[in-house]
Amino acid sequence: MIINKANLSTLFVAIKTAFNKGLKDTTPTWQKVATLVPSTTASTTYAWLGQFPRLREWLGDRQLKSLAAHAYSVVNKKFESSVAIPRDDIDDDTYGVFTPLFEEMGYAAATHPDELVYALLAAGFTTECYDGQNFFDTDHPVGSEDGGITSVSNMQAGAESPWFLLDVNRPIKPLIFQRRRDYAIKAMTKDDDEAVFMRDEYRYGVDARVNAGFGLWQLAFGSKAVLNEANFKAARTSMKSLKSDEGRPLAVMPKLLVVGPSNESAAETLFMTRTLAGGGDNPLYKTVEVLVVPWLE
Repeated sequence: MIINKANLSTLFVAIKTAFNKGLKDTTPTWQKVATLVPSTTASTTYAWLGQFPRLREWLGDRQLKSLAAHAYSVVNKKFESSVAIPRDDIDDDTYGVFTPLFEEMGYAAATHPDELVYALLAAGFTTECYDGQNFFDTDHPVGSEDGGITSVSNMQAGAESPWFLLDVNRPIKPLIFQRRRDYAIKAMTKDDDEAVFMRDEYRYGVDARVNAGFGLWQLAFGSKAVLNEANFKAARTSMKSLKSDEGRPLAVMPKLLVVGPSNESAAETLFMTRTLAGGGDNPLYKTVEVLVVPWLE
C-alpha cells in the first residue's frame, strides 16, 4: 500500500468501522442498574440525592424542600486504550490482521461502563455514599415522623461472595454513570507526528472522560450472607419496608438480583427452577430477574 494522506484516511475509515462494529455489536448491562448523567464540568455534585418528592394537598403556601442537604460529588476520570502499528505493516499490506484488534477495542469501550459500575457496586460495603455512610451499611440515618433520626440497614453481613438485590424500575437508579466525554477513537498518522517521525509507527487509540457514582442506597441491598431463600426474603422485606424522612412508604419493589459467577448456580436454583427438588412449585420462581456479571469478584 502506498503511504499517502488519502490511503491513510481510507485505512482510518476501516479502523473506525471495525471499532464501531465492536461497539455496536456489544450489549452492555450497566443501563439496568445506573442512571446516565451527562456532565459538563470536572465533577458533578448531586445535592438532590436523598430527596424523594411527594405530592401533598396544596393548602396555603407551597412547602419547599432544600436540595442542598448533601454534597456528594463524582469526579470525572480519563480512560484510554491505545495501539501502535508499524509503518512497515501498512506498507506491506499486512494491516488487515489488526482489524479484529480494533473490533475488540470497540468491545472494550462498550463494556468499560460495566466494569466501572459493577466494580463500584462491589465496593459499596467500604465506600461512602451521599449520607456519609458506606453505600451498604447498617446505620443509614433516616428522619422519622416525630423529628428524630433512626438507623436503617441495607446490608447483610457475612463471609460469602456478595449478591445484590436492586429496584431498577424508577427514574433514579441505585448507581450513576457520569459521562463528560464519550468514547471515541483517534489517530496519529501525520508525517510530522513525533511517533511517525521517530519510531516509524502510526498510533490509534480510544479515550473518554467518565466515572461511576452511587445513587440512592434505598434502592439497593447488599449481602455477603449465603444466597438462600431465608436471606433473600429478609433482604426483600427490608427493602419493601423502607420509609422516607416524612414516614411514608417509599414503595421500593426490588426485581433485579445481581450476582457474580460463584452465586450463579444458587440463583438459578432459587429463581429459575420451576419445580422444587422435593417436588411442588417453587414460590420464588421468576420473582426476580437474575443478572450475572463477572466484575463482582
